[in-house]
Amino acid sequence: MAFENSSLTGALYHVVSIMDLKKTLAEGIRYDDKLTYLNKYYDFHNYFDKYKTDNIPFWVERRKAIFASMYFDESHNWHSHTALLKIQADIKKCWVCNENKANPLFEPFILQHIQCFGKAKDFINKNGPNMVKEYWKDSLSLEENMKVRRDKENGYDAEVLIFQDIPPENIQCICIISDHDIIPPGKWM
Repeated sequence: MAFENSSLTGALYHVVSIMDLKKTLAEGIRYDDKLTYLNKYYDFHNYFDKYKTDNIPFWVERRKAIFASMYFDESHNWHSHTALLKIQADIKKCWVCNENKANPLFEPFILQHIQCFGKAKDFINKNGPNMVKEYWKDSLSLEENMKVRRDKENGYDAEVLIFQDIPPENIQCICIISDHDIIPPGKWM
């Protein structure tokens, strides 16, 4: 699937569950409007905010961000039962981080309170704060990224943190992802 160049169009890409799609298209996107936000992501984001480094502006709070991507490469592994949305956001209200520095913490963070995953808690306690600090140190504004293009560096998987609501008129559904296919709106099997 080809993606428009974000530097030319300003387009960003956001993935939602098809269960949230109707509401998203009608009402737009807010950082806390998904069913999974409080029970799945809030504590994880809050943990990252706890270890923000000095280079991060006060307005960058991961727990208050909408997450997007600048593009996806051909080898991207899609989650079934989702919709890919093209969205428009104010570049001055966006921050870019290397998702590859956040992902290794997600499973141990979530599993650390389950008894049989005691090693996950040890991993978080030993490595978490420094890994999060590296995540923040390696980040920059989207404006700056468009000049230096960190997102194009090998191993830098840019996640864009958006700090504004996205109204419905700035959202376009590009496709639905199922177990077996990627289907554009208007084209059904």
